[in-house]
Amino acid sequence: MLTPVTDADGAPFWGYARQGELRVQACADCGELRFPPRPCCPHCQSFVHEWRRMEGHGRIWSYVRPHPPLLPAYAEQAPYTVIVVELSDAPRIRLVGNLVSRAGARLDSVPPGRLRIGARVQVVFTGDGLPQWVLERS
Repeated sequence: MLTPVTDADGAPFWGYARQGELRVQACADCGELRFPPRPCCPHCQSFVHEWRRMEGHGRIWSYVRPHPPLLPAYAEQAPYTVIVVELSDAPRIRLVGNLVSRAGARLDSVPPGRLRIGARVQVVFTGDGLPQWVLERS
C-alpha cells in the first residue's frame, strides 16, 4: 500500500484521518473551505486557518477504472474504481479515493455494474487512516 506524501499544510488532514475523522481546511477569517490544504486562503488571502469536521457523506461526481494500473503493486486488483466525491456538507469540495465494499477491502471489491454518477457514498477509513468510500444503503 502507498503511504501519503505529506507536507506541513496537508499533515493535519492525514492526522485526523488516522483518528477516523474527515476534516477539511477552512479559512478562520472568511470561513471558506478549501481542499487541497494550502497556506493562504484563495478568497481573502488570510494565512489563518482551522480544520472543520465533515459528515463524510457525498455523491460520486466522476469515476475511472484504470486499465492497466499505473503502479505494479496494484496489478492483481485491476481494474478497480477510483472516484471523485462531492461532499454533501461542502459541495465545492471534491475528494479522490477508492470505492470499496468495506474499509480495507480489495480495490476491486465493488462490481462495476453498481457504479453510477450521483450514487450516495460515505467515507470509511483503513486501519492506518486511508480514507476510502462505500456505497450508502438505499
